[in-house]
Amino acid sequence: MIKRLLGCLFLLALALPASAAFDVGQLMTDLARNKGGKAKFTEKKYISLLDKPVVSSGEMSYTAPDRLEKRTLQPKVETLLLDKDILSIEREKQKLSINLANQPEALAFVDSIRGTLSGNRAALEKNYALHLSGNADKWVLTLLPSDQKISALVLRITVSGSRGLVRSIEYLQADGDRSVLNMEPVESK
Repeated sequence: MIKRLLGCLFLLALALPASAAFDVGQLMTDLARNKGGKAKFTEKKYISLLDKPVVSSGEMSYTAPDRLEKRTLQPKVETLLLDKDILSIEREKQKLSINLANQPEALAFVDSIRGTLSGNRAALEKNYALHLSGNADKWVLTLLPSDQKISALVLRITVSGSRGLVRSIEYLQADGDRSVLNMEPVESK
C-alpha cells in the first residue's frame, strides 16, 4: 500500500512540472507555429441600444504575420482586409482604405489580433498587460490595455483557444458594448 502511494506521488510530481510549464511564453510559441489558415466565424455584437445581439457570419483567412481577411456573408456581404498597416473595407459597391499607421489607437487594437494570431508577445505587451489562465488544451488570454487612450475605447480583450489555435475573441468596449467572435477552423483540401 505504501509503495503504491509513493508511486502515485512520484508520478504526480513528474506531471506537475509539465503542466506548470504552460505560460504566456509557451502559448506564444504555440501560436507562432501556425502560419495561417481558414476558419468559419460567427460574431455576436451586444449593443446596449438593441434588445437582441446583431449576428453575422462568414469566413476568415489568416496568413502570418500580417494579413487577415474577414468576409461576412450574412446578413450582408462585407469584406475587411488587413494587409500590413492598410485596412480595406468593401461593402456593396463602396470601398474604403485606411492607413492604420496614421491611427495609433486603431493600430494598437488591430495589433491585439495580429499579435495574438502570430504569437508576437512583444507586439502585445507594447499596449497590453497579458494574463493567461488554463493549460495548453484549453487556455484564456486576457489583454488589458496599458495605454489610457486605448482603455478609453476597449476595457478588455479575451482570447480563448486550444493548443495553438484561437477559437474565440471577446471585446468589451469602454461603453459596455461587447462583441464575441467564435471561429471554427476549416480543413484545407
